[in-house]
Amino acid sequence: MPVEFIGMISTKDQSETRLTAGPVIDTDYVRRFARAHEDAGFDRVLIGYASSQPDGAQVAAYAAAHTERLSFLIAHRPGFVAPTLAARTFATLDQFTGGRIAVHIIAGGSDAEQRRDGDHLTKDERYDRTDEYLDIVKQAWTAEEPFSYHGRHYQVEDFYSSVKSPQQPRINLYFGGSSAAAYRVGGKHADVYALWGEPLAETKEQIDSVNEAAKKAGRETPPRISVSFRPILGPTEELAWERAHRILEATRENIDEFRNRRRRGGWGIGGTEPENRGSQRLLAAAAKGELHDRALWTPLAQATGAAGNSTALVGTPETVAQALLDYIDIGVTTILIRGYDPYDDAIDYGRFLLPLVREEVARRDAEKQAVSA
Repeated sequence: MPVEFIGMISTKDQSETRLTAGPVIDTDYVRRFARAHEDAGFDRVLIGYASSQPDGAQVAAYAAAHTERLSFLIAHRPGFVAPTLAARTFATLDQFTGGRIAVHIIAGGSDAEQRRDGDHLTKDERYDRTDEYLDIVKQAWTAEEPFSYHGRHYQVEDFYSSVKSPQQPRINLYFGGSSAAAYRVGGKHADVYALWGEPLAETKEQIDSVNEAAKKAGRETPPRISVSFRPILGPTEELAWERAHRILEATRENIDEFRNRRRRGGWGIGGTEPENRGSQRLLAAAAKGELHDRALWTPLAQATGAAGNSTALVGTPETVAQALLDYIDIGVTTILIRGYDPYDDAIDYGRFLLPLVREEVARRDAEKQAVSA
């Protein structure tokens, strides 16, 4: 099976090492950033969600208008618009983009961040609401006749949407989370289940948990699996590690301002222990050691409090490609990568990293076909 590569675009040039000023929305940068990913050969790009940030669907619409092939993964938190409206919104955008939209569901990992948008449910209640929300969204995308839904959080009467996705049978749903509740809901609904980059053994444990949850939900085929990393490449191993340590030093220098911006920006990042299980797992991996498996490096996760996907793969393109293939070997089908120099790194990934992984996956697939023929 071909590997799917996902990048990530934002509306201004910034990262943990690049605390730039300027407008929140730089339209020229969005256009160039999206095109850079398309030219680099990415399959799609993620557009994140935060309570004070630009609306992801509109960012995707703008970027799609300036690209031809690139697809878009829009992060979405259930609970702030009706599921019937969300279904129509994404299906409409999917029509205008020619079937280039997918939706990444996040139930919400921070109580404080959720309250900024007026949501005061507990974590477990948010996952219960998400379960109902996705029941309705999926039915809205596929139902040929009006339907009703009666749940604890949503009551829908005689609903039908004439707006359908050009994708069959519907828009793909990605889902993130590392708690038991997340496995339960994502195992039921996700087409792709997204994890952050942990060591291989811990990642395999999570994949097994997702697969078991899918089985309990009555699914014959479990979700595909996505894992996220921050690759740091160099022409030699020595230069890659020199660059990694420069990035770590810059991140530590910027950390107070980075956290303040993340907190003000609605990303739920503070100086205390993170509430979400995914960040807790990354910090636990960092506590066990700096380097894991072939190239997984954890100090950047520790420096940022595991704010988002923050574990790096460090080395030459050949080393990092082999590290990614190690994850493919345990069942990963999708790789989400973004850099600390976001624009330039996207270009470098396309030149030096993506082709190596794709060529080896294609070689393996051809070998398997030859054996089974």
